[in-house]
Amino acid sequence: MSAIIPPSQALVLAELIAMPDHGIASRVLSKTNGGNVTLFAFDAGEGLSEHTAPFDALVLVIDGSLKLTIGGVHVDASPGTIVRLPARVPHAVDAAAASRMLLIMLREAAVPAAG
Repeated sequence: MSAIIPPSQALVLAELIAMPDHGIASRVLSKTNGGNVTLFAFDAGEGLSEHTAPFDALVLVIDGSLKLTIGGVHVDASPGTIVRLPARVPHAVDAAAASRMLLIMLREAAVPAAG
């Protein structure tokens, strides 16, 4: 199966990546100048160490349980939840259980909130 998903098809996210026995698996579903969509699968106890990104990102939890740390704030994310990771704010991901998530990287600068 190609790294980029085919057009005009309804695909089940959980079927696009197998849960790894150890470690982390990832698969790019779409990549454009505007951003990337990547599917991740984590074995329990795995994660992504603290890092920053120049653009906002969205994490959508498909299954399992993720513990996110965003700028020192701890967020528990369960299936069906979405979390925004702000640009230039340190964040980390830890899988409390075997988990899958969709990461949507938004490559354009976010519009400042009115206020």
